[in-house]
Formats: sequence, structure tokens, C-alpha cells
Amino acid sequence: MGADYDPRIVDLYDEDNPDGPDHDYYRALADEHGAQAVLDLGCGTGILTVTLAQPGRNVVGVDPSAAMLAYARRRPEADAVTWVEGDSGAVPAGPFDLVVMTGNVAQHIPDPAWDRTLRDLRRVVMDDAVLAFESRNPAARAWLGWNQPEPTVRETPHGPLREWSEAAEIGRGQVVLRAHNHFEATSESVIEELVLTFRDRETLTAQLTAAGFEVTAVWGDWYRTPFDGSQPLMVVEARAR
Repeated sequence: MGADYDPRIVDLYDEDNPDGPDHDYYRALADEHGAQAVLDLGCGTGILTVTLAQPGRNVVGVDPSAAMLAYARRRPEADAVTWVEGDSGAVPAGPFDLVVMTGNVAQHIPDPAWDRTLRDLRRVVMDDAVLAFESRNPAARAWLGWNQPEPTVRETPHGPLREWSEAAEIGRGQVVLRAHNHFEATSESVIEELVLTFRDRETLTAQLTAAGFEVTAVWGDWYRTPFDGSQPLMVVEARAR
């Protein structure tokens, strides 16, 4: 694993990625399927994970970032979740009947690690278990809107933060995003560099099938509008076969 997130950036994660219709979708999915053992892979700060926990349901949150998990463990509801540091290879044996990957986690996992992740998940879920995640539609070319060369400044618990970003396609389906963070009070700069993988519907379907999953739905938004190829988001539901 590479360098971890700066804790000051982690402190801002929930503000930048608040609870919303995406979390509502995943919570509803858990309830609809009567999920009793839920895995949140790439759980981050645990903002969704803790809300999935309820009496009679076992919830496990897994993330490779120690900084993210440290934040998650400080949540008031954190004791209701089992937290594990690592990637899909560190997931407990299960078996799970629901796996979710939120926040476009799938795009943070490059090939061939993505194929290994799906195989790892198939090993820890029961037959007919549900796997759900979202990924951006590459045809929408979302990264074109990520270039923000003019800095903006906002107040944070760590003082004024000056931010700007740049993004570029570095290969077919591969985009590098650099987020620049300058803490004005200390004159410290933190640069986050992410390489994101954009996969189309056909590619995702083939990869899931190879790993032992059958795609049962692809939605174009969080309200279950069928994906028609034009929407910027794909929400994928698959069953373990």
C-alpha cells in the first residue's frame, strides 16, 4: 500500500462526501434482502458502515487506510461494527450475504487487482449473495470537469485550506487526479494523487461473470432508473452464482 491519507484531509471527508441518496440506496438494499452479514469493502471513515448495523445484523468494514479507520473507530456507533485494515485479501471468512463498495471504490482498484478483488469476494459470500457498487460511466468523461486550476479557499478545523486540482487521461480507461491542498496557517502542502480506472458496462459484466457473479441490474442513478448508456453513473447489482 502507498502513502496513507493525511489525517487533516480525512477530517474533511464526511463534509465533502455526506450521507445522501447513495447511502439511502445501500441501506434500502440491505433491508430489502434481509441482510444478516454485510461487508463494506473500502468503508473509508465508516459514515455509511455504522448506519448499516442493526440488531441481528453483523457488519464488517474493511479499508486499507489506517487513517480512515482511526476516524471510523471514533464514531459513537463504531462498536457495532468490526473494523479490519487491509484490502479484499484481509476480509474475514464470512460468509456474507451482502457486499457493498461505495464512493466509487471500484475505480480505485486497478486491473488486475480488481479481478483478484472480485474473486476474493466470491470466496467469502454465500451462494445468491448480493454484491452492489457504483462506477462512473467512461462515456461521460467526468474527468474533464475535474480540472480546477484556480484555487478556492475554505475554512476548516485546521485553518484556511487552499485547494485546486488537475486531471488527465493517461491511458485507455485510466485517469490520474491530483488534488492540491495548501494549509494556509502552517504553509504545509499535501498533494493527493489518485489513478482511477473507468470501465464500461460490458467490461464490468465480463469481469463479474468470470469471478462467479451474475449481473442482475444496472441502474443509472440512485433511484433505480435503468441505465441506458447516457447517464454518468452506473450502479451495479450482481448475485453470487
